[in-house]
Amino acid sequence: MNDRGPFQGKFISFEGGDGVGKSTQSQRLSQRLERCGIEVVRTREPGGCPFSERLRHLLVSGSPETMDAKTELLLMTAARIEHVRQLIQPALKQGKWVVCDRFFDSTLAYQGFGRGMERSFIEMLHGWALGGWVPDLTILLTMDPQDGIERAKEKWGLLNGQGAEARFEMEEAAFHQRVHEGFITLARNDPRRFRVIDAMSSEEIVMEAVWKAVKGGFPEVA
Repeated sequence: MNDRGPFQGKFISFEGGDGVGKSTQSQRLSQRLERCGIEVVRTREPGGCPFSERLRHLLVSGSPETMDAKTELLLMTAARIEHVRQLIQPALKQGKWVVCDRFFDSTLAYQGFGRGMERSFIEMLHGWALGGWVPDLTILLTMDPQDGIERAKEKWGLLNGQGAEARFEMEEAAFHQRVHEGFITLARNDPRRFRVIDAMSSEEIVMEAVWKAVKGGFPEVA
């Protein structure tokens, strides 16, 4: 983040398209940080606190046509406001590190690049809602979007397009390609914060690349 005042903890986000392994790698990083004596809060978006988890159910369930893109954006923003207020901000104030599966970059990638909404408006909304908060470090996991979707469908048992939390996975291939290209653009525009990692390798190789990025960004990590 930019100016966090008294906050002592660090904020790391994982980004990328569906199926790239964000949940797995965020869990493994959290465990590794804890072995270094760092107290970690692992969370996700949309969700992360009871109120935001209820909004998550609305956002990720049903068909892609369930809601308008503007409704989607506003619900995402509302969920993030409460997530930050109820969980992330208190943890950082206590000196804990927060590892989050998705944050604001996903909104730019999915609702901005993917849905075609005006990105300057999305950034303005984020500035109004949360003062433009961004993580200290963002790990972007990348792979071919179609490979990622197949992984995600297999994980959730969605090979026939059915199952929980399938709304974004059911989008057309062109949508996921736009999201993928959006993430690449965001990383290219902010190389100080982003570290881009090829997620097609084994979990172990990806984890070592993640760990190298974290150690490079935070000298206090042994």
